[in-house]
Amino acid sequence: MKLGIIGCGKMGSALVKGAINKGAIETDSVSVFDVIDTASKKLANDIGATVASSHDDLINNSEVVLLCVKPQDTLKMLEGLNSLTQSKLFISIAAGLQLMDLEKSLGESARVIRVMPNTPALVGKGASAFSRGTKATDEDANFVINILGSVGKVLEVPEKQIDAITGLSGSGPAYIYTVIEALADGGVLVGLPEDQALLLAAQTVSGAAEMILQTKEHPASLRDQVASPGGTTVAGLAALESGKLRATLIDAVRAATLRSKELGKS
Repeated sequence: MKLGIIGCGKMGSALVKGAINKGAIETDSVSVFDVIDTASKKLANDIGATVASSHDDLINNSEVVLLCVKPQDTLKMLEGLNSLTQSKLFISIAAGLQLMDLEKSLGESARVIRVMPNTPALVGKGASAFSRGTKATDEDANFVINILGSVGKVLEVPEKQIDAITGLSGSGPAYIYTVIEALADGGVLVGLPEDQALLLAAQTVSGAAEMILQTKEHPASLRDQVASPGGTTVAGLAALESGKLRATLIDAVRAATLRSKELGKS
């Protein structure tokens, strides 16, 4: 399957590199293009792909096209390319950009799937969701599941959920990096060396997440198992409640979801 990648930014690169590392994509079947020539060459060198000379050249020589362009630039880029899109599968990771807009730009025969991945795909721990367009087939969906499933968890969802997923798991790694940084800073504040504090914070978050995934228990139940009456954990949890950590994270998901919807209208 000849795969073309338009846009060589962080998200697209993480997804493709992760899939290649897991053997889901063969590098000799991949071509890349970015309007920033150095970005194209860097990704091509990193994964062993070829650099296409233009959007048209890449689309014309690909069976599947992965659109990793900013949402405000995607539709403009696709203008005038209808004649090249027949019988091809287009996979878009552009936040907020709806399937109907992509199908309108690409032409009636184009098969389109909208995906929201996240950057931990690079290390095989991604959380991704996708929705298929009106012309996308089961075979197309299985192709996407194979790629995304090779780099983490994947769900097929109704498109109306994609903006919310963007706000939660799409943007979520940035929230968690902030939490880890804050935990590590707290460790330094109370006397730990910085490298030890960061390692302990990151491993604690990773381990806590794995506990939820493996035990299937609700986070509140697992939290209660750690917190003893009058103990250290309860004191820490009280400080979190005082600082409104839960409400702030909820607001972050809501704000990112609304921004995704705004990008789809711009």
